Order: sequence, then structure tokens, then C-alpha cells
Amino acid sequence: METNYQFKTATEPWEFEALERLNHDTFAREIPQHAIRPDGRLQDRFHQENHYLVALRGTEVVGMLALRNQRPFSLDAKVQDLDRHLPEHRSLCEIRLLAVKPEHRRPGVFHGLMKLTAQECIQRGHDLAVISGSVHQLKLYRHMGFEAFGPAVGTAEAPYQPMFLRTKVFISRYRELTEPVNFLPGPVPISPHVRKAMAQPARYHREREFRTGFEEARARLKALATAPHVQILLGSGTLANETIAAQLSLLEGPGLVISNGEFGDRLLEQARRWNLQHQILRCPWGEPLNFQEIETALREAPRTQWIWAVHGETSTGVLNPLEELKALSRKHGVDLALDCVSTLGAMPLNLEGVRFAAATSGKALAAFPGLAIVFHDRPLEPSERLPRYLDLGTWEQADGTPFTHSSNLVEAMVAALQRFEEASPFETLAQQLKRVRQTCLALGMPILAAPEHAHPCALTLALPPEITAQAFGEAALARNIQLGWQSGYLRQRNWIQICLMVPHSEEELAGLERVVRDVWQELAKP
Repeated sequence: METNYQFKTATEPWEFEALERLNHDTFAREIPQHAIRPDGRLQDRFHQENHYLVALRGTEVVGMLALRNQRPFSLDAKVQDLDRHLPEHRSLCEIRLLAVKPEHRRPGVFHGLMKLTAQECIQRGHDLAVISGSVHQLKLYRHMGFEAFGPAVGTAEAPYQPMFLRTKVFISRYRELTEPVNFLPGPVPISPHVRKAMAQPARYHREREFRTGFEEARARLKALATAPHVQILLGSGTLANETIAAQLSLLEGPGLVISNGEFGDRLLEQARRWNLQHQILRCPWGEPLNFQEIETALREAPRTQWIWAVHGETSTGVLNPLEELKALSRKHGVDLALDCVSTLGAMPLNLEGVRFAAATSGKALAAFPGLAIVFHDRPLEPSERLPRYLDLGTWEQADGTPFTHSSNLVEAMVAALQRFEEASPFETLAQQLKRVRQTCLALGMPILAAPEHAHPCALTLALPPEITAQAFGEAALARNIQLGWQSGYLRQRNWIQICLMVPHSEEELAGLERVVRDVWQELAKP
């Protein structure tokens, strides 16, 4: 059974030693391509450039293959003018050294290696691969989706057939073995280098190495949000908002909580549970905040000391204007608290003048869920009136973290934050969401939010009654595209969400557009 095997990228010294032995057994003993060596090990000449994928049974390497994207390929030396034989492509890689021990040559092992290869091709953006396929295994290669081209190469003892593989065919053939392409609001797709950081050994939260990484995370977050202070707690975005509610409970005077969507309603619930003295202002879902109504509410309650609202209302795909909210708070001399859970990392963010703001690691930062992030605009003192863990002053005064923390989650977030060192990390995301919006509009699909108020990475579709969100979501998932529909508020309103929390490859984006079009046309038929 495939479940008895593990498929992974080779990372350990013993794995590399074992794959050299498998390389020797396959391509020196079984296929006489190389001379037999006394030590029984054969290191590939492209070893330093290869990305090895292995199949493990316990601690035994039973299968392997290598991916390589640096020219010249091994086939370049065997096929004159290689590119002339290939179909049009954007990014080419070479699959090499496919080998499985004879006693493990069963469908599950080959399928597991192919699944992992498909995932790697998606993540690396390769749309075409070439391979030298053993002429004795052409049926297997064709089953995988490879197409032969040109004459056989190699020697009489070790003949090979040049072949290429269109990644889209490959992924389609092994769709049931590949992870669905994720267009959810969270959890979001995680890059390989963030996964690698997450897999490092756990560190004690009092060690200097942990504190160094923790402070690096804080520094990167403050730079990303243009905020003077930030605390990183273990928890979700909901916990981040709970800590803001705790801080608001310390402020003198009542507040105003504004909602125009599901997550605004959750702020209302948190304010109620914390017994905060506050007014409620509800705006229609799918529309931006009504500033005339906010002005009226503030005039009618001149003692108001704070406003609490959502910046990016993911539920409806609406972006509430940050600068206008900041200007309003300055005009009336009130503090501003914001839920920025889905906008941190999705767009340029300037939290100067914002008293408190909530965020999380598992949305557009593209790190693993589990870290609650709270920005604040001034130093804080501990308060005996608050639970210790929810007291931002306790965190602010600590040298490092005052409580047990996760070095794995912190290091993964540091790795994720590195992509924001680019000059314009948000442009691709904005262009991709605009493209998806235009595709949906061209199909006549009802988008809830107007383009001038569009969320930077969330698109909400209000489906007609004859097409249920469940039917749409399940039909998309059957085509390997994962959309948001299962939350209670989405099902209740028959809405579908398409979220691009991180940029996607061209192949993934084209696949999303194709699936949305096909499902819409299929379900809209009378």
C-alpha cells in the first residue's frame, strides 16, 4: 500500500548515501550504463544541482528521482538542437535518475513519487519536463504522460528514449494524487522554504537564538506595517482581537464598533462579551463603511473615545478605507482599533496613528497559522485588571517573550517575511486578483463588492438560488481547485469566495479561471 511509504525531498546525509547506492544498483548493476564500483555507490555528475525526491519505507530509501533546471541538461549532449523537438513552454526542467528497488516496484511507489514531482513542478513554475526513458519501460513512462521524440540515445546495452512531459497533462493524470490548488482565505499555500524553517528542531524560548529570531520577526513586522510596536502571541487572529478588546476595556469612555460584514459582527460579539461600553453601527454587507453615518454617531455621542472596525472585510470582499478612518479618528480625537487580519501582507499598510491593530501569521503573510499579531502605537504598562496572557503591557515589558512560545512558528514566519524585502511585493497579487475579477465579470458572475472598494485578495460571489455554494465548491474541488464556501455565513447566503492570499503561478491561475468557467457554465444550464 502507498500509505506504507513516505515521499519527501532528500535532506539527510543517510538519505544521500542511500540514494547513491540505489543509483549504483540501478544504473551500474541492473542497467549497464556505468561501470560497477567496488564501494557500491555512484554519485551523479550533476549531484550538486539535483533536487532529489525519495520514497522511504521506514529508514530505507526504496525509490528516487531528481529534478534539475540548469542547462545544459544531460539530454542536450545526446539530442542535437534539443529545443527544436519540444513544444512551446515557459519553464523547462529535467527529470533524471528515476529508480525504484525491484521488490518495491508497485503502483503506489511510482504514484507517490509522481505526486511529489507534480507538486514540485507546480511550486517551481515548470510547465515542461524532459527525461531519458529506459526503452524497456516505455509503457510505464507513457502511462505517466510522457511523449517520445527523436531517435533512441545511449548505448546498445543501455538504450534510452528522449521524452517530454507537459506538466498540465501530468497534473491532470495524477490529479487525485496531488494537493488541491488552494484559493482559500486560510490556511494558505506555504512555500518550501517556509516549510523547511518550520521543520527545524524546537528551541527553548529562553535561549538567545530564540530571542534573536523573535526580535527579527518583530522588526520585520513593524517595518511591513509601519508600526512602532508589535507583540506576537500564540493564537489566531481571534485571539489578537481579544487582546485589543482587553486593551479597550482599560480606556476611559465609551466606544463605537462598526460592522459591514461577518468579521465586523465578530468584533461586536467580542465587545459585548468584554462588557465594553459602546455604540453599534451596522452598514450593509457588501458595501463600504458609511462615513456620514459614522460622523453622525460620533456627534450624537461626544464622549466616544474609540472606534473599532475591520480594515479588510474578507467575508464580502470589501476593503474599508484606512486613511479615511485615520483622518476621522484624528478629527474627532478618538482612538482607532482595526482588524487587519486579512490585509497585513496583502497590500501596503501604514498603521501610523492606529492605536491597536490585529493580524495573524496564517493569512497573507503565508506562514503557518498559530501566531496572533497585535500592533500598538505607544508603549504599554502591565495592568492588574487583565488576564496575564492577554495583557499587552506584560508582553511589552518582557525581555523576549514572557511565556512559552513556539520557535518553529516564529522561524517559519521570519522565513515568510523575507519575500517582502522585494521592492513591490504586492503588485503581482493585485494584478492577479484583477484578472480573476475580470474573468468572473465576463462570465456574468455576480461579484458582491464594487471594484473601487475591492479587498486586495478576496473575491466574494453571490450565487443565484439555482446554483448552491455547496454544489459549486464541490464541483471545483473535483477539478482540483479549492474555494471557500463551507463557513456558516457563506452557506447561509449562498456565497462562494475566491482568495489569492499569495501570488500563484500562471498555470494555477489559468487552472482556476478554467475551472470557474466550466463549473459556472455547467451548473447554470437549465
